[in-house]
Amino acid sequence: MVEIAPSILSADFARLGEQLAAVERGGATIIHVDVMDGHFVPNITVGLPVVRSLSRATQLPLDTHLMISEPGRYAELFVEAGARMVSVHIEADPHIHRTLAAIRKKGAQAGIVINPATPLGALDEALQFADYVLLMSVNPGFGGQEFIETSVEKVRRLRRMIDERKLSTRIEIDGGVDKDNIGKIASAGAEIMVAGTAVFGQSDPERAVRELLKATMQLA
Repeated sequence: MVEIAPSILSADFARLGEQLAAVERGGATIIHVDVMDGHFVPNITVGLPVVRSLSRATQLPLDTHLMISEPGRYAELFVEAGARMVSVHIEADPHIHRTLAAIRKKGAQAGIVINPATPLGALDEALQFADYVLLMSVNPGFGGQEFIETSVEKVRRLRRMIDERKLSTRIEIDGGVDKDNIGKIASAGAEIMVAGTAVFGQSDPERAVRELLKATMQLA
């Protein structure tokens, strides 16, 4: 089943509770939260207090994407703050097996994030310990970027890699996902679609989620 995970990076924070309710009515099943530290990526966004507030504002699972240096120091804190999914960049964590295990021990799903230029081979030893892999289809750090087309083939290759190992690891994709490309991304094997501008950048986020889901079913 394909799920839509609207990214609050593109939301109107003055109306965040209202917008969360709208995307849930539209069929969103996950809320994606981008945490940036201004060090691993050139931007600063939200942290633990916002995740705590979000966990009280919605019943949907919070998917917290840590674009930070030393994610192993903070991953468990985000679970404690209310995140039910926490993903860390393999490029930022030399002890990713330990971090993934700590996230799972706290009761959340653990994900590995991989940048566009990082080869899938980097996942080789850690893939079996992840509940999901988040493929970046833009370079992380900013919303509203254009989808990198080679990401579709990368999804397809990762799907084969997971299937060959008989793993249940899910594939998530983040960056430039919209109505025009979501069908081919789903066909390649992605199951969780992060969408920021394509949802919250539209006049009616509820309808935008419905249209994304419809595009997936029509083109997949």
